[in-house]
Amino acid sequence: MINFLIFLVVLFGIILLVQLVRIYELVTVLRGGAKDDEISRSDNKLNANLMLLFLFVFIGGFFYQIYAYKDLMLPISASEHGVDVDQLWDFNMILLSIVFIGTHILLFVFAFKYYFRKEKKAFYFTHSNKLEFIWTIIPAIVLAVIIIYGLMTWNKITGPAPEDALTIEVYGKQFDWTVRYPGDDGALGKSNYRLIEGTNDLGLDVKDENAWDDKLVKNEFHIPVNRAVNMVIRSRDVIHSVYLPHFRVQMNAVPGMSTQFHFIPTITTAQMKEQTKNPEFDYILLCAKICGAAHYNMQMTLIVDTEEDYQKWLASQTVFMPQSEPTAQIAE
Repeated sequence: MINFLIFLVVLFGIILLVQLVRIYELVTVLRGGAKDDEISRSDNKLNANLMLLFLFVFIGGFFYQIYAYKDLMLPISASEHGVDVDQLWDFNMILLSIVFIGTHILLFVFAFKYYFRKEKKAFYFTHSNKLEFIWTIIPAIVLAVIIIYGLMTWNKITGPAPEDALTIEVYGKQFDWTVRYPGDDGALGKSNYRLIEGTNDLGLDVKDENAWDDKLVKNEFHIPVNRAVNMVIRSRDVIHSVYLPHFRVQMNAVPGMSTQFHFIPTITTAQMKEQTKNPEFDYILLCAKICGAAHYNMQMTLIVDTEEDYQKWLASQTVFMPQSEPTAQIAE
């Protein structure tokens, strides 16, 4: 209701302003000034002043929005490469803001300063190689810096995972995630979509011994802090997207192929609870693709533990198929 009243106030304010301008024009005509369809010098001067006023309001609104919505930006980075991503983002935003503010100041100051006057004539300027060279070479250098900086950051992030990285599989389907950990053998078993059935949701190859001790978890998964985690990502049905906003991780899950992303978490969940002063804080895995009507439900809690706590949690998880009775497990 309050928003509706604000809308009415703004609407009536605009109508009132238009009517006042119209009255001002009619009064000018009655006093023997410019004709109704003629733009007078005072009109141009008024427009010039409004241009300058709009500049201050516009720039002020720009900075106000930065201040008012700063809390809606991504939270503090909790991964090693996330710091680099944030620095790259800040660099681009600062650069774009400088260009944005500079061009608008020039635009509106010129409109204010050089408004139409009959006694003034515009300077006839045809061409300048020097000026054209300057406004070509400067943007080219700036763009080259942005691209090189971005490529350096991207190559650093997407390089091969360390050999001692913990490899886990993140499996997406409408509308949930399943995470698979390797067992004591340290290797994930083979999988094939043709093997998907009621008791084998991920299509694991039960003939592959590496798959027997794999551990499948839902709703909540854990990873150790300060250790590289290599996520192998698969999708069962449509394109999903693994999104871990606190770690600056996003990678598509594509049916029929595996994608992967590795990162090093640097802040445990317990430490983040203290930093944010929020005892209810949890990291979260989201789907960043509009994958269906219940897409918003595709979430999974992520706990970052110390190495010791992680090993305890992993040891408490059940294996996919005990090696002593593989056939019986599958039959269940």
